[in-house]
Amino acid sequence: MADRFKILFVADVVGEPGRKAVEEIVPRLKEEHRPDLVVANGENSAGGFGLTVKTIKELRAAGCEVITTGNHVYDQRDFVPELAAQENVLRPANYPPGAPGVGHCIVSAGGEEVLVMNLMGRLFMNDLDDPFRAADAILAEHPDHRIVLCDMHAEATSEKISMGWYLDGRVSAVVGTHTHVPTADQRVLPGGTAYCTDVGMVGPRDGVIGMDKENVIKRFLTGVPQKWRMASGVVTFNSVLITIDRLSGRATSIQRIDQEQT
Repeated sequence: MADRFKILFVADVVGEPGRKAVEEIVPRLKEEHRPDLVVANGENSAGGFGLTVKTIKELRAAGCEVITTGNHVYDQRDFVPELAAQENVLRPANYPPGAPGVGHCIVSAGGEEVLVMNLMGRLFMNDLDDPFRAADAILAEHPDHRIVLCDMHAEATSEKISMGWYLDGRVSAVVGTHTHVPTADQRVLPGGTAYCTDVGMVGPRDGVIGMDKENVIKRFLTGVPQKWRMASGVVTFNSVLITIDRLSGRATSIQRIDQEQT
């Protein structure tokens, strides 16, 4: 067994274009980079809003073993009763008690028991419980897991960066999601935690965060609500590959893997 453990984290998958890009690109990346675990944020996989059993099955078939989410997790109402039965599909852990689903899971991969947790920020987002204390509670519940990945789904860069520093040295990686706009600040923090403020998205490039640009612009110009529809054309694929020392659980590198699908 190699002394390094690799995680491929795939950014927010947006609608059918995003799912098709995942179906094409993830198997190729698995062949090339040999990750031990593939995690994807799937909260926009159903037409850009929420997820369904069908979209989960498609992401799993493409090789995504854990699916994280965020503020759109409950958008598809028919799916809400199904969420609890979906293995290794997470909703943010800091939803109040009683919310369907779970906020963390332990997955066997590459000879390791990996702890994956999903958090959501509060600035410019839903009014949820404290994500920092939620992280503390999960880590206290699972003190013996060396390899720990955190998806921090948040709008404010300051909140995501704060979570990176807060968990530095306590988790293997903190990756930000939600804005669909990739950042170029990936690095390993001093305590050994890989960090990136926002991984980006897997979705149509020539729209507005995956949606058709004309309707979005019209909303800004008029203030009148519009019916959102998926953009078309070239699909951007954003992801990061995180390499972790198996013995310490500390990251040794994080690199962006960005591609386009025509």
